[in-house]
Amino acid sequence: MGAGAFPGSGGPFGERAGVVRSRPLLLPGRHWLNFVVVLACIALSMRVIGVPHTEGVLWLTVQSVLAGLLGIHLVMAIGGADMPVVVSMLNSYSGWAASAAGFMLSNDLLIITGALVGSSGAILSYIMCRAMNRSFLSVIFGGFGTEEGAVPARGATEQQGEVVPISAEETAALLSDAGSIIIVPGYGMAVAHAQHPLYEVAEWLRQRRKQVRFAIHPVAGRLPGHMNVLLAEAKVPYDIVLEMEEINEDFPETDVVLVIGANDIVNPGALDDPSSPIYGMPVLEVWKAKTTVVMKRSMASGYAGVENPLFFKENTRMLFGDAKKNVEAILMALRSERGARAAE
Repeated sequence: MGAGAFPGSGGPFGERAGVVRSRPLLLPGRHWLNFVVVLACIALSMRVIGVPHTEGVLWLTVQSVLAGLLGIHLVMAIGGADMPVVVSMLNSYSGWAASAAGFMLSNDLLIITGALVGSSGAILSYIMCRAMNRSFLSVIFGGFGTEEGAVPARGATEQQGEVVPISAEETAALLSDAGSIIIVPGYGMAVAHAQHPLYEVAEWLRQRRKQVRFAIHPVAGRLPGHMNVLLAEAKVPYDIVLEMEEINEDFPETDVVLVIGANDIVNPGALDDPSSPIYGMPVLEVWKAKTTVVMKRSMASGYAGVENPLFFKENTRMLFGDAKKNVEAILMALRSERGARAAE
């Protein structure tokens, strides 16, 4: 398990670095191939027992190489949409490997800590699968049950309209004129460390008696609770941070939705595009608001590698650039005389 988890972790790292494609690698007969490799690893484990040291090291090395190739193949067969689950599962694998090493070394501390890491990672993966409306086994086995050798469709790739850009000053004016505002944070907010100026923007608006709330998707960021921790760090009040189930029905009555660095969790294709890899995943229905402002560095696709039709809707405005710099520019505009007059 340890030999498979270590090289397998290169898959998620490569995708985030942009050197590995997010589309799954689905080889013909891949499940049988994995099964044969697992049997070979078990056979080699038995071969190591009761043989001279030199020979045992040889068979153990062969087994480790096979386990490493198995880990890489298992991870590469999983698409980018499910990669957050893979990260927590790899963490779980490493915990079980450490626990097994504890039994070998008769080390109680290693057994207990490894079991805690392994079980917590498995539980976290299960929670994320439920939030994504996916089967745990279908994620781990990479497209299990699909036609062999077929790559799932990436969803609609043709543009469905024109992208309408907006400036930070225009965004500030929209927020000043709005009565109800919902902020949707994502991984882009975490990367830019924009939670602190975002809190100041929210406080400025709340002091002027505007309804400001934060909408949190269960898998926003990279792990459940990621956004909650960042907002708590910025001292955002708990009572205005709501989960998806609590706030999704309020978007049609919302004046402005501010999406910061989120992509897949606000993708309408998850509801109306059966060919999308994220089809069936519950999402925040931000497009139902009167105006939706999306902060992104560029038009690049998200973790799932699918295009987001939200960007081309008539009521969507795109604010390009670094999230922290844009939020700071919005805050500065709100505090200016123009922002004060708009608020009045």
